[in-house]
Parts: sequence; structure tokens; C-alpha cells
Amino acid sequence: MRNEEICYLTATAALELFRRRKLSPVEMVKALIDRAGRVNPAINCLADRYFEEALDQAREAEARHMKRGGSTLALDGIPLAVKDAQRVAGRRTTHGSLIFKDSVDDHSDPMIERLQAAGAIILARTTTPEFCLSGVTSSRIWGVTRNPWNTDWGPGGSSGGSGAALAAGLVPLATGTDIGGSIRIPAAACGVVGFKPPHGRNPDGPPANFDRFNHCGPMTRSVADAALMQAVTAGPHPLDHDSLRQTVRLPLTAGSIKGMKIAYSVDLGYVPVEDEVRANMVAAIEVFRSLGARVEEVDLGWTDAVEQNGLHWYNLMHFGRQTIWNLKENSDLMTDYAIRFAKLAKTASGAEDVHKPWEQTHRMYQTLGPVLETHDVFICPTNNAPGVRADHDPFDPNFTVAGRKVDAEYGWVMTHQFNMLHNCPVISVPSGHAATRVPTGIQIVGRTFDDARVFKAALAYEKALGGWYSDKRKRPAL
Repeated sequence: MRNEEICYLTATAALELFRRRKLSPVEMVKALIDRAGRVNPAINCLADRYFEEALDQAREAEARHMKRGGSTLALDGIPLAVKDAQRVAGRRTTHGSLIFKDSVDDHSDPMIERLQAAGAIILARTTTPEFCLSGVTSSRIWGVTRNPWNTDWGPGGSSGGSGAALAAGLVPLATGTDIGGSIRIPAAACGVVGFKPPHGRNPDGPPANFDRFNHCGPMTRSVADAALMQAVTAGPHPLDHDSLRQTVRLPLTAGSIKGMKIAYSVDLGYVPVEDEVRANMVAAIEVFRSLGARVEEVDLGWTDAVEQNGLHWYNLMHFGRQTIWNLKENSDLMTDYAIRFAKLAKTASGAEDVHKPWEQTHRMYQTLGPVLETHDVFICPTNNAPGVRADHDPFDPNFTVAGRKVDAEYGWVMTHQFNMLHNCPVISVPSGHAATRVPTGIQIVGRTFDDARVFKAALAYEKALGGWYSDKRKRPAL
């Protein structure tokens, strides 16, 4: 098997080859290290790398797979990239900031702890914007991360390094965190799969586990791999009071969705959508219709009040406080956008403002809830533009989408609405490409806590398209 074919294996396929002794974890890790040396300089998606340690762990996994009659772990020998915003015991976590360049953690976050306990091998950390603040993955500590499909464009964010690493064939599995779309935005922009579980489905560490709009989840190149990661990660954790005790069994293979009721909206009633995104969304809906699903366009009645009273204010009141705290003593180490965010966060007026997103969330669910009661899932685009350029300014006052001036940070994505609706599971899957070759994606939104139905729809759609990276023609030309 050629190195490139090894590098683009799904975790599910690699595990099967390990079991059959047709491939070893050592061979896979070596192939990925070699590819990283050749490909990463062009896209800059990897932060710290642990190549030697990964090879040692791969040899241990190989021995377990080679031992006849021996037992192996759920992810035994599978390489993993961890976003540089999640704790890994004994490793530094910089959060994309020079402020934390020497910050070493003494414990792992629950998600990472469980993935490692299942045999996953951490190959590297992936880049993120400072404090995960932006949909543009650029920082002073790591530089600019670029989209493997077109390096003039960005990979989205804040889990942009994870999305780029997957699309570039540098790892089969990666982690992400999502407070405004930070898993799904790069999943769509890079043409991979990203799942935002209901809050608490995957246990997390502080302060993220206190934040109901925040989620940690899998990023992969296939829906089955996302389900595989979820099976390992989900479930109650003794150190996370918000972790859910209910467990969900997710499907791993595609089944029939004939008769499934699917509601959809191309623009959520108020969002400007680029033509290429719209066309790819319509094509995706036709795939579901061809599979026997009953598809219906719906009007949720949402307006731009979602933006005026929504997640933006929440971020200023909660997520943005860290920029204010750090600005006092470390302004010389911070990025321009983090400093500008801190100044903007200071304008939020306190307890009065924090209720705005809560009230708006309730209003939004008064229309989405009844739609999901009569439909199995709801579908819309993930991003309303294919992406933004790698040097995009998230404070650009003249930024437009589909000819309309919009907020340069939130105006090109359709993800934060479902962070506000935090108990709805959402998976982003690829829907096609723009003329720039930058991918587009759709979001499949489920009823609260109904993860399995979301995966059922996604698996059927993926199978109908024949997967996304199965041959060289479906991969970035790197």
C-alpha cells in the first residue's frame, strides 16, 4: 500500500487492517510523519509534534495487534491530533497564545483522557486562533494556517488546524471544540466531518464544561469514524458535573432512510447565502429525496434578531472575559484581534446583557422545536460562504456575503444558532466545492439529545455519495 493511501485511510479501515495484520500502527505513523514533513509547510496546521513518542506507542500497539489471542483497545494504534486548546497531561497547551507558551498541564481533559485510554496515539497538536476566538486560524505563536484545497483561503476556525490536518491526510482522527461553530465551520471549509454533540454528551474540563453553549467533539473524514470517537468519548465522568448519564448507541453503517421526514432551509429565513453554497445545498437535498426521504422546506420565522441578541453578546459576556483579564498584563503578547475583542467585550453592560441570548434561544426553539417534533431532522448549510481568505480580517467593516454587508466574524457562518440551541446534536458533512475548490458543507440538526437519528441521516448521505476521500481525485492536490 502506498504512503498516500495509508495516510487517507479512515480509522475504521485502519483498525480492520491492523486486525488482519495487513498494516501495522508503526507503518501508519511513519507514513503520516513523512507526509507531515512534505505537506505541513504549505498549510501550517500542526503545532507541537510528538513524533518519537508516537512511534514508541505505535510499536506497543503493534505488539498487541500481533499477539494471537490477545486483546486490543477500541482505537488501538490509531493516530490522533488534539486541538491546542484541550489539556494533555505533561504537555503544554498554548490556546494559540504566546501568553501560555510555557504552560504545561498536569492532567488531561476527559475527552483526551478517554481517547488515549482507548489506544489512540497523539501524533501532534493542531493550530487554533488565540483563545479560540475566531473563525480564522491565525496567531502570533503559530502563524497562519491555510486550507489544503486552496492555500489562499483559510480552513475556518477555531478548530482550523484539525480540519486542515484531516483534509491534508495528516491524521485520521482529530479533536475540536465548538462554542460558535468551531468544529463545524472548519469541517465545512475543509470538506470533512464534524460533530457538535448536545452539551454534556462528551465530558469536558473547566471552564468549558460550565458553558452550556460550549461542546467538545470529533472531527474525522467519515461519519463512521465520528461515531467511533463518540462511542469512546461520551458518557458520564466523575469530574464533570454537567456530563450526561444517558448513553446513546450510534449506528456505524448506513441503513435505509426511506420515509424519513426531513425539514430544510437554505437561509434560515434571514441569512445571505452565496450561490455556490445554495446550489450545493439544493443538490444535497435532492440526494436525500432520491433515498426515499420526505423532504420539506420550512420557514422557522427567524430574523436577524438572532444576531443582535444572540451568541455575539454571550461571547462578550462570558467567553470574551479572558481577553479582558489578559489584556491588563499581557497586551504586548496578544494578537490584534484578541485586543480588539477585549475592548469590545468591555462595552457589554453586565447582567442585563447576559439574558439576551437566553431569551433569544427560547424564542428560536419555539419554532424549531415544533418543526423537529414533526420531522426527524432539519438541514441547512454550515457556512453561508465557502470560506474566507487566510488573511481575512474578522473586524473588516466592509465584508460582504452574497452582496450584502455582514459581520466579518459571524456573518459568513450558520453555526452559532445551534450553539444557542445547545441540546440539539448537529453534524456537518461535505456538500461539494466552490469554483475556488474550497469545500462547502451542510448541517444535519437533530431533536434534543437524539444523536442517533442525526448519524443515521449522515451515514445514508455519505454512502450515496461514495464517501469523500476514497480516491486521489477526491483529495486536495498537495
